[in-house]
Amino acid sequence: MKNYHLLQEEGARPIKAWVNGVELEAQARAQLFNAAKLPIVSPWVAVMPDVHWGIGATVGSVIPTKKAIIPAAVGVDIGCGMMAVKTSLRGEDLPDDLRELRTRLEKAVPSGSAKHNSSVGAWTNPQNSVLQRYRRLEKGLEKILDSHPILKKHGARPELQLGTLGGGNHFLEVCLDESNAVWIMLHSGSRGIGNKIGTYFIELAKRDMQSVIHNLPDKDLAYFSEGTEHFQQYWEAVGWAQEYARENREQMMAASLRTLAELKGVPPFQARVEAINCHHNYVTKEVHFGEELYITRKGAVRAGQGEMGIIPGSMGAKSFIVRGKGNQDSFNSCSHGAGRVLSRGKAKELISIEDHILATAGVECRKDAGVLDESPKAYKSIEAVMQAQSDLVEIVYTLKQILCIKG
Repeated sequence: MKNYHLLQEEGARPIKAWVNGVELEAQARAQLFNAAKLPIVSPWVAVMPDVHWGIGATVGSVIPTKKAIIPAAVGVDIGCGMMAVKTSLRGEDLPDDLRELRTRLEKAVPSGSAKHNSSVGAWTNPQNSVLQRYRRLEKGLEKILDSHPILKKHGARPELQLGTLGGGNHFLEVCLDESNAVWIMLHSGSRGIGNKIGTYFIELAKRDMQSVIHNLPDKDLAYFSEGTEHFQQYWEAVGWAQEYARENREQMMAASLRTLAELKGVPPFQARVEAINCHHNYVTKEVHFGEELYITRKGAVRAGQGEMGIIPGSMGAKSFIVRGKGNQDSFNSCSHGAGRVLSRGKAKELISIEDHILATAGVECRKDAGVLDESPKAYKSIEAVMQAQSDLVEIVYTLKQILCIKG
């Protein structure tokens, strides 16, 4: 029995949508069919249960393309994803009041949306360990900048943002699983440099297709084809940004674990008892149904047979460590979270501070108006999302956050 809905529209590839028991808004449906109408898309588009309208392409979609890539489908938070580490600590090893731990973590991992040359959300004086790791990445970026020197003028300082959280829905959490084991989990991507690379190549794709862009269902779906001038340059740039994003999460996790180890009263512990570091906004080359395809997961996690992944709920809900079932219909994919039901503006309009305090009871986190757009009511039910994709993943651990830092 198939667990997905088959959606069809004239002139478009089929859409297989795992949306049993969850909403597929009309705006997102229309956006999905825009992608499905592209001649480069084949054999179908897969849709995860956290689906919602997004900028450039639908969040919660898996878009397979032949010999071409759509930069706006990858988006500007290139390589955004999750990392989770299980420790040997137990819940009872932590202090009853987690305020001091939150304060220390906020100091150890800078957060906030860095704008222009502002130091908000960036390091003032990066630690030597961060700079050493950045030097491993620097040569690749220099090659990109040599080909596209205009990127140098945008002011992104990747050496000052490696190991930083960012803003919006990015977060750092301390969680407990069903056995009361302590986990650290975080969500972030390629920061300002990924945004600059993504934005630049999205506009470059539109310019490259200027003579035929009127034939596209949406100008944001402009793409680079293999063999064209900028395809290989984008492929190298997006690959570099994805590597930077993965290293960014590694650096934040290392800082978080050090901070936890230094907290007074916490006993010595082992970290990385289990560890997962996975993208959910990225493009990669894979073979499906005997054909080499570029798979763009826009808000989706790879869930091949036996592969581990992370599906977080909102800041007051459960999160899940999962194992993929290798479902070919989804191109070995699953959701990347719960998925929004309210835009940021609507959430701030409809959710009160009192609502937020109630929804985050028992979680050491911000309880002010600045995070209402990330409050649990802004998201779908994570339980419903998990039920809708029971043929894509199995749950290995169920986590409940006890501390949450929002960017």
